[in-house]
Amino acid sequence: MYEIRFHGRGGQGAVTAANVLAVAGALENKFVQAFPVFGVERRGAPVTAFVRIDENEIDIRSQIYNPDIVIVLDMTLLDVVDVTAGLKEGGIIILNTTKKPREFSYGKYRVATVDATNIAVKNKLGTATNPIVNTAVLGAYAKAVGNVKLESIITAVKQESPVKKEENANAVKEAYENTILGW
Repeated sequence: MYEIRFHGRGGQGAVTAANVLAVAGALENKFVQAFPVFGVERRGAPVTAFVRIDENEIDIRSQIYNPDIVIVLDMTLLDVVDVTAGLKEGGIIILNTTKKPREFSYGKYRVATVDATNIAVKNKLGTATNPIVNTAVLGAYAKAVGNVKLESIITAVKQESPVKKEENANAVKEAYENTILGW
């Protein structure tokens, strides 16, 4: 089983990203779960969302405590949340940043980076001051992990996006092409 934890802020689309990733996995006939955990439910507050993906039926119904991968939609969360808490040794951290993976020292974890913010702004997803980066980080996920195909994620994005379907799909592709793997 592969377990993923998203860290974002309210309004960035972390919960939607988790749901879209689950739909993409289901399109490949995998068993999936997607669910959020909310604290203070308001725009800008920290939000955590989870996804499980497996080739076999999933019987677990708890929060994910030891993810294989962590995806951080907003770098300011690094100051307030231990995003590596419980992350399995050798796990992957995907960061939305302009920095290169080598600029981070996470020791026993692998780091991938993508400038999801600028990709979202370029594709007019949200605004320049409040970009919606969720679909872009899914492109980074496809490149860094590969257990869900890029094509499945694009199909799921087009299926699940209420608006700007092509722009969201383009953000996925662009992020996939521009994700930098630190391994």
